[in-house]
Amino acid sequence: MGEALALVSALFFGTAHFLSGLLARRLDSSAVALIGQLGGTALMLLVAPWSAAPHISGGALGWGALSGVGTGIGVAFLYRGVSGGRFSVVVPLSDVAAVALPVLIGVALLGDRPQLWAWYGIAAAPPALWLIARSGRADEDGSDSDNCSSDSRRGRGIASGAHHGLAAGLGFALQFVALAQADPAAGLWPLVAGRAASVLVLLPLVARRPASPRLSAGSVWGCLIAGSLGTLGITLYTLATREQLLSLTVVLTALYPAVPVLLGVAVLRERLTRLQGAGLVCAAASMALISLS
Repeated sequence: MGEALALVSALFFGTAHFLSGLLARRLDSSAVALIGQLGGTALMLLVAPWSAAPHISGGALGWGALSGVGTGIGVAFLYRGVSGGRFSVVVPLSDVAAVALPVLIGVALLGDRPQLWAWYGIAAAPPALWLIARSGRADEDGSDSDNCSSDSRRGRGIASGAHHGLAAGLGFALQFVALAQADPAAGLWPLVAGRAASVLVLLPLVARRPASPRLSAGSVWGCLIAGSLGTLGITLYTLATREQLLSLTVVLTALYPAVPVLLGVAVLRERLTRLQGAGLVCAAASMALISLS
């Protein structure tokens, strides 16, 4: 049951990222993120009262809020790094860090002991994420083809992208680990605290951005839907952690980058690169090996 919840969580996360990516092509990315988190907060406020919550403790809400801080940090650094044109550096690093750190914490500190087949699946996940997230194209800032750019400038750009990618990965790792520590007796209320905390983290980022054109009703609804899908994803992830080891749940959920790639091929008629194809094969192997454990 835990594996199924984690995989459906990845489906929701991936669909949310695909929709957010489409919206961010014509809207300010930080506004997309903030409105999405507001939509997720509203959804959880509607759903949480209907969940079984025999004991809502301050500790559970605190873990939820801490996870929301991680969400906000992850989103902020991810968008900042991508906006700097280092997509092929930022996204793979953030994905790999987001899965590697929770696995290490689960094994070293929380007593997770995956079976042998699961370890093979865990080992296949980081290269799968790296290959899937690699676009196979030059960075969007054109530095690789600009003869006037110096090697030192490219080096600084890559270093900056690496820093943003690692910071984003740390944020998402915090989100995953903190939510897994919330007492199940609190029901879904830790998720309410998490969504609200992520909004508070993102507000200063949006406030510092230049004023953007007024959003249409359709754009706002698109952002709200994307945020709600992401919230459904994190909700299913939380339920999955109550059924199986944190290390296995994180790996399966973190395979969500495969979903936007497949949607891009099916909906936008994008071409799959060889690297992405290899990454999808690794992702399928990772899922199969973990399911065998």
